[in-house]
Amino acid sequence: MPKILYCWRCKMDIPMLDEIEWAKIEPHLKNAMQQIMHYREEHKVSLADARAYGYGREALKLYFEFTGYRETNPDAIWHHRISLLGGPCQACGKPLRTAKAKLCAECGVSRGAADV
Repeated sequence: MPKILYCWRCKMDIPMLDEIEWAKIEPHLKNAMQQIMHYREEHKVSLADARAYGYGREALKLYFEFTGYRETNPDAIWHHRISLLGGPCQACGKPLRTAKAKLCAECGVSRGAADV
């Protein structure tokens, strides 16, 4: 079940996917990447031109079904995964970028500094 967490890349609270949802959506994201690479190779176009063709629609549709949030950029879904984040910052409560993060990307407080 998705969980609303702060995304440090998007700078907003956003539905993050659990591992069961991720396992269902990841193949669609990978397929979109393969389609983009193939399209670029076949048509000799830029990455931006290939992306404009609309690959990733299935991943966006599935993300909406899971979360109720209408994401417009399939690339954003790659980092909307709960397991990629660390625990909450002890100062601001926002998730750390990773489980090994030593400082909060949002407020700059060092891990454990709020305990002092």
